[in-house]
Amino acid sequence: MNIAQRIVVNYLRARLNIMAVFSPRRAAISAYAIFSTPFRKSRKPAPPVFASCERLTMRIPSGNIIIYRWNHPAERRILILHGFESRAYNFDAYIKPLISAGFEVMALDAPAHGGSEGKRLSLPDYVSAIQAVAGKFGPFHAYLGHSFGGLALGMYLESGPDLPPADAILIAPATETTTAIDTFFRFLQLGTDIRKAFDQYIRDLSGRDPEHFSLRRIIPGQNKHRFFWIHDQDDDLTPLSDVQPLMVQSPEHVRFMITEGLGHRKIYRDNKVRQEIMGFLNGREIPFHDQ
Repeated sequence: MNIAQRIVVNYLRARLNIMAVFSPRRAAISAYAIFSTPFRKSRKPAPPVFASCERLTMRIPSGNIIIYRWNHPAERRILILHGFESRAYNFDAYIKPLISAGFEVMALDAPAHGGSEGKRLSLPDYVSAIQAVAGKFGPFHAYLGHSFGGLALGMYLESGPDLPPADAILIAPATETTTAIDTFFRFLQLGTDIRKAFDQYIRDLSGRDPEHFSLRRIIPGQNKHRFFWIHDQDDDLTPLSDVQPLMVQSPEHVRFMITEGLGHRKIYRDNKVRQEIMGFLNGREIPFHDQ
């Protein structure tokens, strides 16, 4: 963290803690806005493969979102979902292998990311964007979600009990929302009074406790889909410890791949990981779980 970033963090920390003296709820609402704001914008130039895509625009409540499409029409369709403070450009290495495997490939820039409009991205925002894209361009036969995109994918699959069976690749997904909140509160050194109000604000918005937004809860009940879950031992953002209880359960419809030394972002760029994903999508791995 550079000096300018430290100044901003110290300012936010002081502002929220002072605000909490007078109104923990007001401080919590401000903290939630910060929690949902992508401060780092990816400035990666468009990779060459994006020169050959269709660039589509769709209007959703948060504003226009950008969708990229290749190889339309094809028998099988896959949707790529990036993580927080990322964008579709970062998954350029997947496009040609997926096209070669016969997929129509679609990738979106989530609200407030890449070329899409908006200032903030909450989990309901991301799920709504997936629902809108799937409603217009689906059904999808496969999905690939990294980090926050993986959690949004899990919530989307749970929200659609009538969705057809699909292959779902989760790369270093944000497994537990409570872990992300814990990390945020530790980083800003916010007090327990703000945390209680923050959790209550989530309940007010969603009607659910923060613990509800959990892949560990969702995945066991989604056995009509095949899941390929890839996680690194050294992931410092979405820790492997959140995943291990699910690994102990060993659901028949989930295959786990644990890597070492790739962390949270290198993992989806790794060539071996991409090869394993293509093998999974081409049916060389676990069968659908019998129902």
